[in-house]
Amino acid sequence: MTVEMIPFVDPSTGEQLEQMEDILASDSGRRYPIVDGIPRFVETESYAAGFGLEWTIHGDTQLDSRTGRTVSKERLERCIGAPVSSLRGSRVLEVGCGAGRFTELLVEGGALVHAVDLSRAVDVNRANIGFADNYRVAQADLLAAPFPDGSFDYVICLGVLQHTPNPEEGIRAVWRKLRPGSILIIDHYTWSLSRATKLDSLLRPIIKRLPPPAAKSTTDILVRTFFPLHWAARNTKPTIRGVPLLQMLLSRISPASWNYPVSPHLPKQSHYESSRLDTFDHLADRYKRLRTRDQICKALESLGAVDIEVWKGGNGIEARCLKPLET
Repeated sequence: MTVEMIPFVDPSTGEQLEQMEDILASDSGRRYPIVDGIPRFVETESYAAGFGLEWTIHGDTQLDSRTGRTVSKERLERCIGAPVSSLRGSRVLEVGCGAGRFTELLVEGGALVHAVDLSRAVDVNRANIGFADNYRVAQADLLAAPFPDGSFDYVICLGVLQHTPNPEEGIRAVWRKLRPGSILIIDHYTWSLSRATKLDSLLRPIIKRLPPPAAKSTTDILVRTFFPLHWAARNTKPTIRGVPLLQMLLSRISPASWNYPVSPHLPKQSHYESSRLDTFDHLADRYKRLRTRDQICKALESLGAVDIEVWKGGNGIEARCLKPLET
């Protein structure tokens, strides 16, 4: 069976691009380099440089295939509303693909996966996924994904929009890539009591202004300092709803991320690496936008979306909707 992947187009003009050795070129003369086998449609990582560093260091920390967990699969299938295998043969645009925690599941499930990311995480994504016939990856801005409008059966954008300058603009941009009758899947951070009462909010304004390498060194120091305290308190008494009281209090003051309750069976080193990743992700991201369920609903309604479902889950709010058939 022939795999029909969607061709790259010039993000500015929509012209189809032809490959000429190590570049993609349009008839009008626009050229985009292919570096290490990956088309590059941006010159810099811009505000995503920290994520490029993050995924270069922690390239396999969240991959189900490496951790033995099913956290990524459970999250992806919850957002899809069906098994990943149900996307077999569908044209999928994965926006903000990172190191590939969802990419590997989509590719293995038989979807025709077109993955993009603004950062150099695309290099890690390629290293993790390889050269499957139903997969291609490019370094590109979500506001200018290098594919024709109206091309995809699914657009999946998880863990991304809250880190952009304008989430609503991002939603509009990826919406354009959907064909009529197709599905958009997104998520977003939201307000919560836990987020508002953690003392690490005092550190973030400082750390996010550091160059990414310095920010990473700083958050690693924080994890080395506080992780042993979390580990020692993980099974202490008394508990409230199964969570140690000491752990609850520690989580309010500690800047180190702690996900032990999600996968208590994993070894200490796995939890330590997850804490390093999540602490940097939480404290060093340039933008951390928050939206309510109603705000996400209104953003989707303004596009004409139907069958809108928005629920609290994952890292905040998850949403799925349908682009209606043209009448």
